[in-house]
Amino acid sequence: MTEDYPTLAEQVDRAPDAPGVYLWKDVAGEVLYVGKARSLRKRMRQYVSGQDDREKVPLMMGQVDSFDYVVTDTEVESLILEKNLIRQFSPPFNVDYRDDKSYPFIAVSVDDPFPAIKFTRERHRAGTRYFGPYTDSKAARETIEVVRRIYPICSSQCVEWKRVNAKGGKPTGKACFDYNVGKGPGPCVGAITPEDYAANLAQVIAFLQGRHEGVAEELRECMERAAAELDFERAARYRNRLDAVKRIEQRQAVVSSRPLEIDVVGFFREETIAGVYVFVVREGRMLIGNEFVLDKGFDVPMSELVEGFLLRYYDEAAHVPQEVVLPELPAVASTVEEWLSGMRGRKARLKVPVRGEKAKLLELATTNARHTLMRHKVRTRYDDERLNSALLELESALALPAAPLRIECYDISTLHGRHSVGSMVVFKNGRPDPAAYRRFRVRMDTGQSNDVAMMAEMLRRRFSTRRATDERFAASRPDLIVVDGGKPQLTAVQRALEDAGASDIPLAALAKREEELWLPGWAEPVVLPTGSASLFLVKRIRDEAHRFAVTYHRELRGKAMTASVLDDIPGVGPKRKKALMRAFGSVKRLRQATVEELAAVDGVPRDVAEDVFAVVRQSQELVEDSGSSGVGTRGDR
Repeated sequence: MTEDYPTLAEQVDRAPDAPGVYLWKDVAGEVLYVGKARSLRKRMRQYVSGQDDREKVPLMMGQVDSFDYVVTDTEVESLILEKNLIRQFSPPFNVDYRDDKSYPFIAVSVDDPFPAIKFTRERHRAGTRYFGPYTDSKAARETIEVVRRIYPICSSQCVEWKRVNAKGGKPTGKACFDYNVGKGPGPCVGAITPEDYAANLAQVIAFLQGRHEGVAEELRECMERAAAELDFERAARYRNRLDAVKRIEQRQAVVSSRPLEIDVVGFFREETIAGVYVFVVREGRMLIGNEFVLDKGFDVPMSELVEGFLLRYYDEAAHVPQEVVLPELPAVASTVEEWLSGMRGRKARLKVPVRGEKAKLLELATTNARHTLMRHKVRTRYDDERLNSALLELESALALPAAPLRIECYDISTLHGRHSVGSMVVFKNGRPDPAAYRRFRVRMDTGQSNDVAMMAEMLRRRFSTRRATDERFAASRPDLIVVDGGKPQLTAVQRALEDAGASDIPLAALAKREEELWLPGWAEPVVLPTGSASLFLVKRIRDEAHRFAVTYHRELRGKAMTASVLDDIPGVGPKRKKALMRAFGSVKRLRQATVEELAAVDGVPRDVAEDVFAVVRQSQELVEDSGSSGVGTRGDR
């Protein structure tokens, strides 16, 4: 008799109550996710017990078959190990760059007798100092050219430089091309001593680190000294170097009067993708901006997205600044700070600014992150591919006869049965078609909210015989109808479509709580995979229908409330009410009117105008709530 193999939960209960790193694996042994924990047992229990509410966790745990873990002495050690394991295995559920390409660096071979500078994409050679990463290879190459114009230093591509270093720093006696044109310092012919070359090298490194303060002044003094000694050729070389420094400073915006040494990291997320933009600020100047695209978005918490990016970026970055400005701190901010401080050699801080110049810089970085994501999507045709996938996934999941190229979604907005309205939004080929949106004022007489009956009324009117050829509702029939609600709405709408002779149109009801799709005749709901393109699309359609319905409901409620409060103002009778509405033309303009403008209406005294202003503004505050403005379309009355 064989003993039953312990369940995953039973195995987790045997994990140690100690810091470390855990690896969830699928049935083939492939690593799905790498995480760290202060207590391995407690953290892993949250996964198997369903206490972790992140969207990706149910999907991931459905694939998990086993796990491994490694115990560490400290949380910082677990952070470092987690970073290394993510780099090694590239797990699909961890945050990573969407395009796993290598980014360029500027490298200086500091261990050579006469160190040289070069452009490279590798970062593993011993005895080499790296600066970057740069996401723009052109900017990296231009920086090398500018640095060599300011401080003569050899290029690693120079044949004579290679011979000099092969001979242990001894001159070869043959001048290289760069020396002949004034770009190289000339160790190949003994034109510079190792000591002077080392001084140049120190200035190059300081410049690449962003320490530009005093460079221009130093070059100006050298130029003036050479001119005073009548060495005009040397003075001209210093003048050219000074011009190069000025051109750099003109391109680098001054963002602070203080000598800030910070990185400002902006994020812009969509459902399963995010853009990141990093402003590198040194001595109060914005040196460069680096952009990245991550393979996670709203499907992970912002704190996890931030932490994943920090681990990846600063594992490669050549320099850690005094402060990293972020929109949100990672979950283990103190551990990340300790890790960054260890890499920097002194204290490094993470900060979320609320106001001031850093908050404005973060806002600008966020704007650039949005444009980064937009450019990536255009360049890779991301939206087209994702929409195609979404439509094909819906066709398969809902057993549709064809991909739903035209989807109509319906929603109801009401307040205890008053001012009840319905919305119809249309998505064609996965994209909204605002010109086809329609709105309904519910006609049924009810003193209480009855969303089910209202939804049925709206669908019955939408597919009535009278509207079969109405251009306002488009001659083409939808490939899929989605209604906001659960099984009750589904049943009521199914009957309404049968009454209207449209029962052949595929129908689904989207329940808000669990994001389940209920279909006619199906005993169980369809649950689209978390993070899938299809789920993102149906949620977006549902949210758009809700927004459009609420906008119309707010509009009717505001008109009714404003009209009724005018009736209750002493001194405003039918004649003055008519005069006010005639003078301003709409309720919206009446709400925006000042006391002076109200008093200017013929027949409205100043004291009455003040009462109207106060009451109308007070009623407006009661009507307003958050939400974007609606799409202007014709309504169904």
